[in-house]
Amino acid sequence: MAIHIRRRELLVTLGGAAAWPLAARAQQTAGRIWRLGVLSPAAPPDPLVEAMRLRLRELGYIDGRNIVFEYRWGEGKLDRLTDLARELVGSKVDVITTLSTPAALAARNATTTIPIVFTAVGDPVGSGVVPSLARPGGNATGTSLLATELSAKRLELVREIVPGISRVAMLWNDTNPSMVLRAHETEGAATKLGVIIQSIGVHDLIDFDAAFGTIESSRADALLTLVDPFTLKHRERIVDFAAPRHLPAIYEAREFVQSGGLVSYGPSLVASQWRAAEYVDKIFKGAKPADLPVEQPVKFELLINMKTARALSLAIPSSVMLRADEVIE
Repeated sequence: MAIHIRRRELLVTLGGAAAWPLAARAQQTAGRIWRLGVLSPAAPPDPLVEAMRLRLRELGYIDGRNIVFEYRWGEGKLDRLTDLARELVGSKVDVITTLSTPAALAARNATTTIPIVFTAVGDPVGSGVVPSLARPGGNATGTSLLATELSAKRLELVREIVPGISRVAMLWNDTNPSMVLRAHETEGAATKLGVIIQSIGVHDLIDFDAAFGTIESSRADALLTLVDPFTLKHRERIVDFAAPRHLPAIYEAREFVQSGGLVSYGPSLVASQWRAAEYVDKIFKGAKPADLPVEQPVKFELLINMKTARALSLAIPSSVMLRADEVIE
């Protein structure tokens, strides 16, 4: 598929074949060692954090030479993010980067002066991270995962793959403010499409057993999982539930399909990390977060796991296959 070509080109770029020589770019920050705080709800190693680090290297920032990374990992415990954000503020970093809405809010609550570049925030305005996308103001900007009608497109996609479905179970983290907004958006889209959404919240391991029992007893036709750090961390458990029950499932992130899920459709998280690195570069060079509009996603990925489709005895329509960015055999 075409996406493989693009990835090879990008990997070459990350490997050092950039149009502008690395040494020339590095001269822009000669004599200054920047301190970049990284606040992530995940546990190391995190490929998204690595994607940002590699993009910064391409832009001329060499770890230990002219940039130092201060990592703080939530390791799946969102209640730790507040203290970790305060630690970063206390360590006098020049910029803080965050992944997820809870991390962005924790950083915003910890400082009003240190620039913040956020990623993977579902709805920056609705969740209170910034007052406006075009004019974020204050000390925070970054990239949003919010895309108009994305929820409707996912429901349309799963209905195209499994014609005739009427009831979709929606699994999501009901303690994440960004997910609350996403869930409401999905329910609104479902109403317009004539699909019944069964909303099932989870936020700890105990919830999963009850949630799975509810999905089974309700005889849902399909499963939609909203992705945040919690559901992403436990993606294998979710995928392993759906597979033996022959439950078609659609996800928001590619990692679920790579773990055996049927199909995913959503923004490229790696692309958002590259843009975050470019925002950090601009701020290091004097730009103010208040003057950098929050970017909405422009690249979306459709992944299909054909091995899973065959196990479910599903024939993926050619109309869907032709739109796929990647097919896993």
